[in-house]
Amino acid sequence: MSLQGRAKPATCASVSLGRELDLKSPVLLASGTVSYGEELNQLCDLSKIGGIVTKAISLEPRTGNLPQRIAETPSGMINAIGLANVGLERFITEKVPFLRTLDTAVIVNIAGRSIDEYCEVVSRLDAVDGLNGYEINLSCPNVKGECMIMGVSRDATYEIVSELRKITTRHLMIKLTPNVTSISSIALAAEEAGADSVSLINTVVGMAINYKSRRPLLKNITGGLSGPAIKPIALAKVWEVFKAVTIPVIGMGGIAGFEDAMEFLLAGSKAVQIGTMNFVYPDIGEQVATALEQYFSTPGATPISEYSGSLLTD
Repeated sequence: MSLQGRAKPATCASVSLGRELDLKSPVLLASGTVSYGEELNQLCDLSKIGGIVTKAISLEPRTGNLPQRIAETPSGMINAIGLANVGLERFITEKVPFLRTLDTAVIVNIAGRSIDEYCEVVSRLDAVDGLNGYEINLSCPNVKGECMIMGVSRDATYEIVSELRKITTRHLMIKLTPNVTSISSIALAAEEAGADSVSLINTVVGMAINYKSRRPLLKNITGGLSGPAIKPIALAKVWEVFKAVTIPVIGMGGIAGFEDAMEFLLAGSKAVQIGTMNFVYPDIGEQVATALEQYFSTPGATPISEYSGSLLTD
């Protein structure tokens, strides 16, 4: 199956994110919650969704942080996985062959310790067929001294996106953290440097404690809070960034069903990513994608292109 064919829009809910990234549905599955798609493919019809964003890939394999790395919290979860992954070489040889078989878009999430590492990973992946684009992770709160530093700096964001833009013609999606003073400023820097879209929000820095043991639940002490608990924060940040940039915004953070996705679309998202709820309902992406298609194919319904960003505030 050709790359163009599998990503070609074919429904009333299809969207285009620009630079040849056309999605049959606005629903993407978020990085870190679907691994590399193999396990979830047995529980969810991935051909019904717009695409998957793979687990983060770094130049070298990473074991991540020590356990305990995940804990449940009210209306969500907190994690400090630490970007554990198989590394670039194993990803290309072991994971890409399966990803090529999927009838949906494949976006590779990329993490690194330096601009040079990000550039090397993108450069080498650019020679690999079967990938639609990259989500550049500048915003992981669980890895000390690495991508989080870049994601909170406007200048660093501009520099890394500029360098990546020089080496790839594929779609560049920049993942933004809410743990900054002005997320719209970071988004503007990414746009000015050549990003094709921005995705937000990544997890919110949080902490969980067991009062009986007087110890944190995570070995890392703090981690990234996700799930429905952060949805109001995510909606506000999406609205802020939507008003600041002209490139597409991909919203995420607490989406647990059809209504949540619709709210993110109204706030300015052109597409959405579903993350934590994949652990609860492995077919949630298929469910939401089907519901969105049914809604936008109803006679008289506002086209999704007009619905996105149509929040009434007066």
